[in-house]
Amino acid sequence: MRIAIMGGTFDPIHYGHLRSAEEVREGCGMDKVLFIPTALTPHKPDELTPAETRLEMVRLALAGNPGFEASDVEIKRGGRSFTIDTVKELTMPGVELSLIIGNDSFNSITTWCEYESLLELVNLIVVERPGYPAKKPGEALPVALARKFWYDAPAELYRNSWDRTLIYAATTVFDVSSTDIRRRAGAGESIRYLCPPAVVDYIREKGLYASPVK
Repeated sequence: MRIAIMGGTFDPIHYGHLRSAEEVREGCGMDKVLFIPTALTPHKPDELTPAETRLEMVRLALAGNPGFEASDVEIKRGGRSFTIDTVKELTMPGVELSLIIGNDSFNSITTWCEYESLLELVNLIVVERPGYPAKKPGEALPVALARKFWYDAPAELYRNSWDRTLIYAATTVFDVSSTDIRRRAGAGESIRYLCPPAVVDYIREKGLYASPVK
């Protein structure tokens, strides 16, 4: 069973998340993509929409895609959400885990909790984020750790000493962010075609982001 993890605040989830995950699922041969909303994130201390509300938006967005599934593993655990804890919790026999992250996140992965252990436990699938040129392992990691990675040209990916892989996946780039969607919603502007219709309707019905959505 090959499972890819996509974590984030998803406040709200949008087409950039969904299309990127779909292309990874198809292009990397994943059986399933798990979308895992954070409870509290260590990297974005700004006030978040309640976790259960963000989880419901994720569930609405994923409806109808059997290759996608929402997980409340971090919300149930509570507290600050660290990826290493989630990976350890989801690690089990017969399951190969991969982590989908933006190149902005990979570029700063040395700021993550127990990032070295993370590289030992999970494959990484790095997808493009607008405005963030991708760094290779030799640029993003300390020298001693970068030496544990080498490029497998026939497979077009990096491998490391723990038999894990690092792939730079070419996915469609949507220059859209949850921050901008919240701003638009708060200003009373339309967010149609940025989020799935069910999510747009939910934001309107719940009065999220302080202003009705057009």
